[in-house]
Amino acid sequence: MELTNSYLEEGFPFRGRKRKKMEEFLEKNGLTYDAEIVYSVLLCRKDGEIIGCGSRHENILKCIAVDASYQGEGLLPRIVTQLVKQAYSCGISHLFLFTKPEYQVIFGDMGFYPITGTDSMLLLENRKDGISLYLEEELARCPVVQGKEAGAIVMNANPFTFGHRYLTEKAAKACALLHVFVLSADASEFPADVRLRLVKEGCQDLKNVIVHGSSEYLISHATFPDYFLKDKAGASDKAAELDLKIFGDYFRKAFHITKRFVGEEPFSPVTRAYNEQMKQTLPAYGIEVVEIPRKTSGDTVISATLVREKFLAGDMEAVRPLVPDTTYHYLVSDAGTALRKQLLERQS
Repeated sequence: MELTNSYLEEGFPFRGRKRKKMEEFLEKNGLTYDAEIVYSVLLCRKDGEIIGCGSRHENILKCIAVDASYQGEGLLPRIVTQLVKQAYSCGISHLFLFTKPEYQVIFGDMGFYPITGTDSMLLLENRKDGISLYLEEELARCPVVQGKEAGAIVMNANPFTFGHRYLTEKAAKACALLHVFVLSADASEFPADVRLRLVKEGCQDLKNVIVHGSSEYLISHATFPDYFLKDKAGASDKAAELDLKIFGDYFRKAFHITKRFVGEEPFSPVTRAYNEQMKQTLPAYGIEVVEIPRKTSGDTVISATLVREKFLAGDMEAVRPLVPDTTYHYLVSDAGTALRKQLLERQS
């Protein structure tokens, strides 16, 4: 179909009728609208009919589609160019992009490079060899890791508890070297820099443990967005598979990882589903998945959820036996008190 006059329309994000029309357009193109989107652009005909769209959540471009009748008319570059331009105006230069595998060449021509993919999902970024460069930097920071077979834990630690400490101790005893990757995404109650610091402080006496930030390449909004949607009944198997493929293809090789340790997950359906997908995916990469029973305090399973509950209630006496000294000292500090106030205000 020949392209007539068209125009771009921006939403921050769209609401009401316009958003409804966008959701219907995406559904027609086999995509689902993401409620966490912060910016969208619509490409419309002169009569207002949507013929293309794209969106951004933080530094991830997603929900990009063009009406089948207009494909081949150069609309996709127009949409992506606007998304990139708007992201740059917000100070965001490192971008990830979700798409279908058949569009790899098209987005490659626009400066996006593949990281990994499944049969239905492809993740790209606008930095050539970005993930390889990140891993090289991590290895240069801790050269002792090179050439040693090792184990790994990926944790959120929101905040670091005796449960996390127990898992780390057990894993550290089961391998010569243990890498602990702390999620870098700022999508939890405790900020990423605080979570990373508390894990480092809580593990500093474990000599064969190296603590890293996970970067944007492990369980991030880019690699596994479902992890951060706590109201979901379960995780997307395809999204979990994509995240785990990155771990197997890149992190395993760089850090010589042969074991990945996880705690039993009695509470979070998303994390439990992710752990099950891990058991299915990682053995094909030569990685053994080791599940360790949760640490208890009396009859109570220690969890970060319980610690946050007691912390927000101001019941520090109940928090004390659940967390290491380093975490407790932060929680009762001025910074911890300020965070508690901020979280309570957010709740209300």
